[in-house]
Amino acid sequence: MALLRRGLVGEPVRMLQEKLGVTADGIFGSNTENALRAYQESNGLSADGIAGPDTFHAMGMDHLVLLHRPLRGQLVKQLQEALGVEADGVFGAGTEAALKAFQEQNGVEADGIAGPNTLALIPSFNVTEEVIAQSVVTDATPDVDAAAVQESQAAEPPAPEPSVVSKVGGAVFDAANAAGNAYANIGKSIWNTVRKIF
Repeated sequence: MALLRRGLVGEPVRMLQEKLGVTADGIFGSNTENALRAYQESNGLSADGIAGPDTFHAMGMDHLVLLHRPLRGQLVKQLQEALGVEADGVFGAGTEAALKAFQEQNGVEADGIAGPNTLALIPSFNVTEEVIAQSVVTDATPDVDAAAVQESQAAEPPAPEPSVVSKVGGAVFDAANAAGNAYANIGKSIWNTVRKIF
């Protein structure tokens, strides 16, 4: 998971809500989406209501950044430049192959997913040990009130037909779990705490 959007629950959602100044209940509902859209619009980001790597970076939440196929954006372009591949901002097969080679050369698991541990090896990302520590949790079970989740579902209209970006979000959910497992030797990835509520 590298994207947070309406319908997800968990610790990364709660952290995003704290940054946005909305109720930090860990449930990504309409209030969170509206606040996120406003933040994105006022900061020159794509105001789609979906928090991805570029939004996390702009908010100073680099511990939530995961770059992998098929994401796109400025941070993907920055990664491509560092890897010496075509910097078109689209994380495709060529970028993945170059990333895996880079990871292998640097003694990190070659999973083709650039999270804080991999990005720390690339000077242009300025990922510190503190960022790496923030990306790991000791208890991956989010404390989310089940009744609040049900109430949120009942109060909100159904999510709109998935756009290309939200389809990407759904498609990367399993990849993020795999990425979290890759870092199991140092703790659990904070992304393992994200669950769908649909």
